Amino acid sequence: RWRDYVEEKRFQPDLSRAARCTAGFLGPIIAALWWNLPVEATYAAMAAQVIALVDVRGSYPLRLSLLLAMITVLAGAAWLGGAAGIGLGAALGATLILMLVGGLARHLSPEYGVALANGSGLLFLVALAHPGGHLLADRHFLATLGGGAWGLLIQIGLWPFRAQHPLRRAVADSWLALSDLVAAMGPEEQPQAGDRHLKIAEHQANLRTALDHATDLLAAATASRARPYLRQLEELNLAAARLGTRFLAFNAALETVMERHDFAALAPSFSPILTSLTNTTRTIALTIVSRQPSHLAAGEVRLRRLGHLLQALQGRLLTQTQKAPDGAQLTYLLGQIAGLLPGLQQTLRASVDRADEHTAFSLELFDLQTWTLRPLAAALNFHWRPDPALLRFVARSSVVQLIGVALFMHFGLERGYWLPLTTLVVLQPEYGATRLRAGQRVLGTLAGSLLASLVLWLALPPPVLLAATAVTMAGFGFWLKRNYAIAVFFITLFVVLLTEMSAPVTLAFTATRIAATAAGGLLALLAAQLFWPVWERSRFPALLAAALRANRTLIEVLGERLHSGGSYDAGAIALKRAAEVANSAVFASLQRMMADPKPQQ
Repeated sequence: RWRDYVEEKRFQPDLSRAARCTAGFLGPIIAALWWNLPVEATYAAMAAQVIALVDVRGSYPLRLSLLLAMITVLAGAAWLGGAAGIGLGAALGATLILMLVGGLARHLSPEYGVALANGSGLLFLVALAHPGGHLLADRHFLATLGGGAWGLLIQIGLWPFRAQHPLRRAVADSWLALSDLVAAMGPEEQPQAGDRHLKIAEHQANLRTALDHATDLLAAATASRARPYLRQLEELNLAAARLGTRFLAFNAALETVMERHDFAALAPSFSPILTSLTNTTRTIALTIVSRQPSHLAAGEVRLRRLGHLLQALQGRLLTQTQKAPDGAQLTYLLGQIAGLLPGLQQTLRASVDRADEHTAFSLELFDLQTWTLRPLAAALNFHWRPDPALLRFVARSSVVQLIGVALFMHFGLERGYWLPLTTLVVLQPEYGATRLRAGQRVLGTLAGSLLASLVLWLALPPPVLLAATAVTMAGFGFWLKRNYAIAVFFITLFVVLLTEMSAPVTLAFTATRIAATAAGGLLALLAAQLFWPVWERSRFPALLAAALRANRTLIEVLGERLHSGGSYDAGAIALKRAAEVANSAVFASLQRMMADPKPQQ
């Protein structure tokens, strides 16, 4: 059980993200205290945390280029905030520049632009809240640059020791997503059918995304160079896609069998199969990345055991269902799954074979042939016409930020940057997402502010206070992708303890911060509803029509292939992917529309 738990958690990014965040925070703080460095440790710690937090994927030149670009933007934002603190006019002008840069980052990279926009906004607003001047701005710039460099070292330091080869990692992600999908199919896990369907649909979308990402990376790598392991990785990724298709067909047949009156006697028979499938797919993911013979041996044993379990379940189903059509269909699909296992075992063994290597380190690990900005340029979106929804969002965010900065600068609110900072994080392109994020942000900030003030009131020794701040950073990194409300609770603790541990804490001080947070959340909600709102009902019909056309085209091509005896070739696979993407867009739009106000649905 312990081995299975370790294998399950090894690829989960939450613990790694928490460790990187904690190390990123502690490095600048400890260095500044130990050597009495003349730098602003707060800015260095926040910059290091932002850089260390990024789950960057892709080739190593791409990672390095992306992280260096992010460090440059963060340092520039800290300098801009320090220089603009001289007056209200300069602050408003700098705020507008920062919002345009954040919008450009979202356009160039939807995957990393949000984190960069929020991180640079945090550094800018914290610097803006202090007395301004070019001398102070230069110190903020150097501190942020040094902190970003420390975060970069943390990222690079993991590359040789932690299995992170981009292509293998991407294929392993496909198998991990497949294991999550299988784990959600247990008939005894979710007693409510609606909950089970929702969970399976979520994991199906995650699997589709992982497969598409791996397919794109492998296609780009194959076009640039030909190596034997690339073909093997393509076969493994294709095997994950084929198994995923069969698992979904198996689930559809299983739901039919679940409607039988005697299913209670059959239900325990599926638990060993689904558990074995889940463990086997996770072991395959581990083997793909680690390439360790011990993991390969464990994977082969589990594949053979899975084959025996599938065969036994087939016989039991035929017996207990008395060869009824629904039982026969499910038995046939189990046979289809079992038929893929021998070929999968051979492909997995071939991908782990190290006989062709003639160097101390695998050439796959250090994919560093060209250290140029070309990989970064290839990963960015240089389409000259931005999304109109993004333009409206940038305009809406700019107006709200200008209002927030004007309020806290004009009235001289103590730590009033919490108001525009809340609007920066809460405001989303859609009203429904903004409403959800506002509730989570306000509740998490309220709880975090109260607990942080209590900790500061206790006047704990600096080492204890530093340790408590590090714990909050680890909690934020761990919960960031799991539960946003809990992550906000920890990041609020972190920011309050980090930026205010040297200031006297009073009840009025805490109340002002909480009021500024609540006002920022309310302002974001009003902006989402009043300033150029985007209601989903206007976008849904076009998305639905596009999905219907994509599915119609796919069905026509499949019918033509079946009639003419053709194969399921690359063209049919591309049409299938296009139909799945269109279907995902429809259901995502429907969920957003349900979060809009009732008159707008």
